[in-house]
Amino acid sequence: MEYRTLGNSGAIVSELALGTMTFGAEADEATSHAILDTYVERGGTFVDTADVYSAGESEAIIGRWVAKNPQKAEQVVLASKGRFPMGEGPNDLGLSRRHLRTALDASLTRLGVDHIDLYQMHAWDALTPLDETLKFLDDAVAAGKIGYYGFSNYLGWQLTKAVHRAAALDLAPPVTLQPQYSLLVRDIEHEVVPAALDAHIGLLPWSPLGGGWLTGKYTRDVPPTGASRLGENPQRGMEAWEARNGDERTWNILGAVESIARSHDATASQVALAWLLAQPAVTSVILGARTVGQLLDNLGASALELSDAEITRLSDASAPHVDDYPYGAAGVAQRNRSLPGGR
Repeated sequence: MEYRTLGNSGAIVSELALGTMTFGAEADEATSHAILDTYVERGGTFVDTADVYSAGESEAIIGRWVAKNPQKAEQVVLASKGRFPMGEGPNDLGLSRRHLRTALDASLTRLGVDHIDLYQMHAWDALTPLDETLKFLDDAVAAGKIGYYGFSNYLGWQLTKAVHRAAALDLAPPVTLQPQYSLLVRDIEHEVVPAALDAHIGLLPWSPLGGGWLTGKYTRDVPPTGASRLGENPQRGMEAWEARNGDERTWNILGAVESIARSHDATASQVALAWLLAQPAVTSVILGARTVGQLLDNLGASALELSDAEITRLSDASAPHVDDYPYGAAGVAQRNRSLPGGR
């Protein structure tokens, strides 16, 4: 396992993080604890959860593991999130000081800890003034309830605005952003990635395997069934499969992934994750696992080294569809210039 700094902070985390959205839903407590044990034993140090995962049960399961494994837990950088509804009241969601105070305290209680290393705003809140959220987070850092803070699912302008407002108000700065990012979903490269690079914000990609598509388990001719994300909900699964099935880009990506995987005697998942680890601004890729076997397969990506040519091949196959303006060749040309003589 390799390690990287947590965005622009001095904290060190493993390049593969353990996402725990499955805990309490697709993985029972015994399986969840086995996944945690295996992850830490293999060098993993970064565990990500959220209050809304299984209505708090994911945090509670982690909290009981922490209580049983204090020495292991000492090496874990623990991350959680708040923003989405945790009740029926009008103040049971959002990024207001009122809701975040309650949400953070509840997360600390479920996790059984006195501080959370990385506390993340799960999504933008258009109703709450940004300054109110940032001042709460700064207070939480000063109080020792959180070590750092970050965001999730923010657009490029939202991230940039938050970075500059924190600086203008002399508040603790954000250190990370959690976006959806994979070979299948690359639109964040237009605005979000440049904004993160400009601010030295670390990216923590979620859904790095495209909802299971990049594992290679879905085929062009056979609809999904059984124990897969698409197979467990037949109607929605069929709709998603049909949408992807008609997209030639998807099959070009899968063809490149599977070809490279064969040449390395690796799995498709490992190739897709290795490509993502090589992308600019990425700090740690969040793995979601329902079983120990899935986790072990994904952790193998840390030992896989792709050549520059292989990374280019995957990038070319997965290039997102864009119009000429503003993200296509015409728009890009307008934003770039070179010195006379090509220097």
